[in-house]
Amino acid sequence: MTTFDFNSIEPLFHSEKKIFLTSHSNPDGDALGALLALFHFFTRKGHEVNMMVPNNFPGFLQWMPGSDQILIYKKDTEVCDQLFRTTDLLFSLDYNSPSRINGAEKAFRQSQAIKILIDHHIDPEKNAYNHCFSTTLTSSTSELVFQMMNEMNGSLIDKKIADCIFTGIMTDTGSFSYNCNYKSTFQIVSELIGKGLQTDEINRLVYATNTENRIRLLGFSLSEKLVVLAEQKTAYIALSREELNRYNYQTGDTEGLVNYALSVVGIRFAALFTERGNKIRISFRSTGNFSVNEFARDHFLGGGHRNAAGGDSFDDLKTTIAKFEALLPRYADKI
Repeated sequence: MTTFDFNSIEPLFHSEKKIFLTSHSNPDGDALGALLALFHFFTRKGHEVNMMVPNNFPGFLQWMPGSDQILIYKKDTEVCDQLFRTTDLLFSLDYNSPSRINGAEKAFRQSQAIKILIDHHIDPEKNAYNHCFSTTLTSSTSELVFQMMNEMNGSLIDKKIADCIFTGIMTDTGSFSYNCNYKSTFQIVSELIGKGLQTDEINRLVYATNTENRIRLLGFSLSEKLVVLAEQKTAYIALSREELNRYNYQTGDTEGLVNYALSVVGIRFAALFTERGNKIRISFRSTGNFSVNEFARDHFLGGGHRNAAGGDSFDDLKTTIAKFEALLPRYADKI
């Protein structure tokens, strides 16, 4: 586990500051966990704190304390642009480059604020930041945020903050099934329990609170749309815009769906294709040493972690799937 001396930036907070916290597009549990934990922490320290994500986040994460105060850049553009211009400290949480915040990228890069990166993805764009805390040797960005808060003033970490940090760790490890073979991860969870965290409560809120439409979409996806290519050790699910609309798709409704494809016996590589707007959004998962980060980066304008990554295609759904299947023989000895 890599550790950082977060005390190196502690003097930045000696006087009251305007702080703007940002996270990536299509924000997940770790993005929101890190964002909200720092919001509550810095607010308790007496700073003026605002938060932004580029677009909407899943309904099953909207219970998180403070989530109703998150600005959505797509909707609150003018307010966010003003904050980029006037803030003192600007945080990037759970993303490695300003390009990951889509339409907000220009305002971010033009901001004169001190810029701080806290992230766990590969290849951070270090020259975009004044301070860069980035490592892949951690369960989640939320874990790094906990370390920073603990170094600065651990007594300010309360149950609200603990709930946010645990949500980030739990979701980014698939309920402790990957990216978590570190003693520090479980030591942090133990400390969070000491702050009042109820792990079963958070698990229920995230994983056992579904709309009827989401459950029916899951059933349809598994019974009608799962494709298993046993010889290639690959499985995938592809959902058209019409199919998503049939089940009244909401942001987050396909979260975790790709993992069902990966769970099929003998499968080592899985993908989920969803037709959204003018592009096909793709989620990749793998087991072992096969790097879906490299696969996504080389072929689908994406990237991420070794065993979990995402990408995009601007071809139609049929063409995108054909391209994906045609690539598989090239990776036969790696999957």
